[in-house]
Amino acid sequence: MGLGGERRGGGGGDMKLFSGAEWNGFQKCISRGELQVSLSYQPVAQRMTVVVLKARHLPKMDITGLSGNPYVKVNVYYGRKRIAKKKTHVKKCTLNPVFNESFIYDIPTDLLPDISIEFLVIDFDRTTKNEVVGRLILGAHSVTASGAEHWREVCESPRKPVAKWHSLSEY
Repeated sequence: MGLGGERRGGGGGDMKLFSGAEWNGFQKCISRGELQVSLSYQPVAQRMTVVVLKARHLPKMDITGLSGNPYVKVNVYYGRKRIAKKKTHVKKCTLNPVFNESFIYDIPTDLLPDISIEFLVIDFDRTTKNEVVGRLILGAHSVTASGAEHWREVCESPRKPVAKWHSLSEY
């Protein structure tokens, strides 16, 4: 019997545990969620504009099962050294927050090949330690094909904002 299996005719066939929509929902529950970000590089000003747009399908991190209070920490690295950090405001009681917050970083063009931007989605908790929900890295240390592709598009399309959704990975 498969989790997303179809019920096959006659007597002792597989039993269907999830419909297609339920299976997709189940898969999202075990994922770390997704983050939509936009990047734009201005070569003349040598500035990178990073916009944290929104997140969706974030998992519940509280043991109480209450909705999260997410925010995003944005770290810029040159090689392995962090050279800048900023963070969004906390969005209360939502697992699908809309941030729409921009950050501008001065990055010389010749350093772009060695730059990485790390996005940490964090669940703010007033009583216990804030917990990292998921992580995304774009740039030199991008670990996913979609992250590398996004960075390549930004570098090859100066002045054009490039927005994409990315799955978050574990921290």
